[in-house]
Amino acid sequence: MKRWDVIIVGAGPAGIFTALELTEKLPGASVLMLEKGPEIHKRICPRNTLARGCRECSPCSIVSGWGGAGAFSDGKLTLTPRFGGLLPEYVGRQEATELIEYVDEIWKRFGAPDRVFGADEEAVSSLVKEAARAGLELIPARIRHLGTDKCPDILKAMYTHLKDKVEIRTGVTVDKILIRDGKVHGVALADGTSEVSATVVVAPGREGAWWFSEEAERIGLSLEANPVDIGVRVEVPAVLTDEITDKIWEFKIHYYSRAFDDLVRTFCVCPRGEVVMENSAGVITVNGHSYSGKRTENTNFAVLVSKTFTEPFKEPIAYGKNIATLANMLGGGVLVQRLGDLWEGRRSTARRLAKGMVEPTLKDATPGDLMLVLPYRYVMNILEMLEALEGFIPGVWSRHTLLYGVEVKFYSSRVKVNSDMETEIPGLFAVGDGAGITRGLAQASASGVRAARAIVRRMQARP
Repeated sequence: MKRWDVIIVGAGPAGIFTALELTEKLPGASVLMLEKGPEIHKRICPRNTLARGCRECSPCSIVSGWGGAGAFSDGKLTLTPRFGGLLPEYVGRQEATELIEYVDEIWKRFGAPDRVFGADEEAVSSLVKEAARAGLELIPARIRHLGTDKCPDILKAMYTHLKDKVEIRTGVTVDKILIRDGKVHGVALADGTSEVSATVVVAPGREGAWWFSEEAERIGLSLEANPVDIGVRVEVPAVLTDEITDKIWEFKIHYYSRAFDDLVRTFCVCPRGEVVMENSAGVITVNGHSYSGKRTENTNFAVLVSKTFTEPFKEPIAYGKNIATLANMLGGGVLVQRLGDLWEGRRSTARRLAKGMVEPTLKDATPGDLMLVLPYRYVMNILEMLEALEGFIPGVWSRHTLLYGVEVKFYSSRVKVNSDMETEIPGLFAVGDGAGITRGLAQASASGVRAARAIVRRMQARP
């Protein structure tokens, strides 16, 4: 049986950048990448080709495969350590900043566009003041937008670069992490075979977060419950937001509700984009896409309520999936409701939606009542946030605004790692969103680089 120098579980940005850094610094190393989804050229959603709605494929090509869930996301590189993950807690803000700048150059090398939004400090400062007057905190950031249509091309270029340098196996499911004598020994696959290595980098992504949480608990790793982010995707006419998104692309806004003092935040703004469905292990949730080559008349963004639960709660993913499952039960997938219907306490119908000023970009959503799905606390927080946003984006607090539910961010219970991203088990590294450490393309990529550099130092130190 072959013994690999490094095994990488997961081929999202964290796994890909681990491989890129390893092959750059140690070109002779034997590296095996394992990914349960298809390669990037075969990631095709039947809904897009057959127009027959979500067919609940397993695994879902939108969230699984080469490039991970980020392959068909809005494709944003958030060029600041202030949000997008917790990497600064492990490596310090200065190191995190340098890592983000480093991976940004690599993304550009493989085809990311040159334009960076939010670079005009005077314009950004003006928007920060406007938000503050409305009682909102706008967090400035430079953002490089790749686009839902451009991101796959960049990832294809990375695949082409790596395919002759490492062994890439797609359509392969890792069942267990193997431990021997207190150290990592390799991985066991779902087909009953095993692969051996004294160094394993687990980069499971959002789709593999549940699996990794269970595996971490099984092999005795320390876990900490991350906040649970649950909310809705908001869709409004793009003319309301163009003046802001043309300058900064994404408005990252934090607000603490008066009623419950909970953090409510905007997330993943998709200017002139479309609302889409995602299938995460059989649970249908909502997300947003925005393209570099085509535009719609609407802008969409998430409004999420962040809650950190205390002991004995330790299953943030299960909590979010249960709420999403309820929406699936009532609507057969994603629910959509006019804001006016929500605040008047009635469900939306196809007839009421047709009278609205906002035409839904997600045609498969079922008109319904989000009050039957989301807990009262979440609904009140979301309504309060939208009312506050009216002071910054006039027209958002309108009866015609559309709310899609539910949007859930399945952050894994965060596994304990050191500054090199190594877990308590020697040789086992955990990186990216699925490890609960990052929440976006830039920091996920950076965490993979950080782990790879630690591995390179150890291998170079061997006789």
